[in-house]
Amino acid sequence: MSDSIKDVATYMQEVGQKARHASRALATASTGTKNAALLAIAESLDANRDRLMQENQKDLEAGAAKGLDAALLDRLELTPARIDGMNEGLRQIAALTDPIGEIFDMSYRPTGIQVGRMRVPLGVVGIIYESRPNVTADAAALCLKSGNATVLRGGSEAFHSNQAIAACIQQGLKQAGLPADAVQVVATTDRAAVGSMIIMPNFIDVIIPRGGKGLIERIARDARVPVIKHLDGICHVYIDDQADLNKAFDIALNAKTQRYGTCNTMETLLVAEAIAEDILPMLATAYAEKEVELRGCERTRAIIEGCVAATDADWDTEYLAPILAIRIVPGLDEAIGHINTHSSQHTDSIVTENYTRARRFLTEVDSSSVMVNASTRFADGFEYGLGAEIGISTDKFHARGPVGLEGLTSVKYIVLGDGHIRT
Repeated sequence: MSDSIKDVATYMQEVGQKARHASRALATASTGTKNAALLAIAESLDANRDRLMQENQKDLEAGAAKGLDAALLDRLELTPARIDGMNEGLRQIAALTDPIGEIFDMSYRPTGIQVGRMRVPLGVVGIIYESRPNVTADAAALCLKSGNATVLRGGSEAFHSNQAIAACIQQGLKQAGLPADAVQVVATTDRAAVGSMIIMPNFIDVIIPRGGKGLIERIARDARVPVIKHLDGICHVYIDDQADLNKAFDIALNAKTQRYGTCNTMETLLVAEAIAEDILPMLATAYAEKEVELRGCERTRAIIEGCVAATDADWDTEYLAPILAIRIVPGLDEAIGHINTHSSQHTDSIVTENYTRARRFLTEVDSSSVMVNASTRFADGFEYGLGAEIGISTDKFHARGPVGLEGLTSVKYIVLGDGHIRT
């Protein structure tokens, strides 16, 4: 289909117009109708497993021919378990409380009117993402439940998989009586489609990019549509000199090694100098067993044999790999200073038994998730009880942290009167 699209800008305008029109119907759809659509989509995906895997195989073969590495091919693959995961995600989102129409903060004013706020959809959400085709179903489901139409532009490497998933989504929407254009997957691999999406504020209300730093930087730089984003996940754990060392060991090991390629994985470990010689040898042994390369400051290297010298660049690097930077600091002030200088404002954690220090860390560290005595790997919409997330935002407007259903909504003021006039 992509080959037949000659004028990408015109095509994207048509996609945008359809999305805007569909968004009006979706904004007024009942919770029952939206849930029926989500369950129908899950049933369609389940019934079309063979088709999904056949289309995915085309992408895998093309990716291998292009020389994609094993990690990228793994992210691209649709296994039976991953199809099960998409279906389960749809059912879980159907079970979540619908945020749309919620009225809150109602209060009487001295004039006698009542003023409050109502939660409403954003309108049309544009999502630009790479590799993983399951994002197509996850993103569509979150947007649908929150009453938003969505335009999805997946990576060219997953084109056939995404189009097959899109067909199932549209079948489910039609079955529930909702417009099929409520979810559109861009049917061209031309990169000009991304350029068009991000300059259509009349049709798209917000852009959410999910992918590599280069993609997100480009979108943030060039977009005329508001963007919800994070560029890096440079996450820290600080082990205080009043930490429980058993807790510290478990947290520092889990935060780095539970998964390497995620944005909430610890990339820098900070250790108070008073306990460095007690905790670092134990951690070094455990990291060596996991084949994690350690890069440390001069004092760290004096304690850990074979530790590579850290450069200035290491403190500002998201490795997404079995590499960890370690720095010994005098205490809490220096740890907070390091984090606020080098953190990407994603997720940072302190390990301490000192309540006052924990409160200071929570107050003074300026990140979207700040933790006490917990692994940074918990920075996730599902783990936070949001049910699912469409991404993690390090911006301060409009949403911050994991973006779930509520993050895909806005509010409007409502006023209730009984013939009231202003004098």
